[in-house]
Amino acid sequence: MNNSLGNTGRLLWAGLRALIVLTVVCGVLYPLAVTGVAQVAFHGKANGSEITSEGKVVGSSLIGQTYLTKDGKPDLAWFQPRPSNGLGENSVNTQYKLILSGATNLSGDNKELIKQVESAKAAVIKDNSTATYKVKASDIPADAVTSSGSGLDPAISPEYADLQVHRIAERNHLSVARVQKLVDAHKDGRALGFMGEPRVNVLELNVALKQLTSKS
Repeated sequence: MNNSLGNTGRLLWAGLRALIVLTVVCGVLYPLAVTGVAQVAFHGKANGSEITSEGKVVGSSLIGQTYLTKDGKPDLAWFQPRPSNGLGENSVNTQYKLILSGATNLSGDNKELIKQVESAKAAVIKDNSTATYKVKASDIPADAVTSSGSGLDPAISPEYADLQVHRIAERNHLSVARVQKLVDAHKDGRALGFMGEPRVNVLELNVALKQLTSKS
């Protein structure tokens, strides 16, 4: 009987020691090591790819944002992102609050989607036409009137960024050439030359625009 109790005690102690060791190694040391390596080698990505402006974090380069006036309309002094129709129609998340994300899941011939695209197209023409520059329907790229799969796409096509240049210049009292140069400096090509599509990160572009307008 005593031997059985002794063996049981030794097994329990061995199991407890294994639990303590595994907890320390897998639950403390390993996470600290991985976190330390990530902070040293990939500091920006490890912290959420944060973007700062004037010393403050204003967002992430991976998450799209809206740029609205106090009454909820697009603030046309800033470059605008893709539509977020999937989220905009959702009663839980209407303004990129990261509670959830998603697209409309409407088919290409869905009447509601067609109506949304036509409405967005009319708004793009109206908002981006100036006294000296008129937007044509044929000039509007697809991403200007359709949302992405997540509804949180942080980037727009170079064509959509170029289309907004005249409006941005007019609203911020800048020359078109100066704004175009700013856009060109923020255009990114395909990853490794062949993956993905050329793009412009809207938040990064607007941060640069704010710096430009503050100097003017």
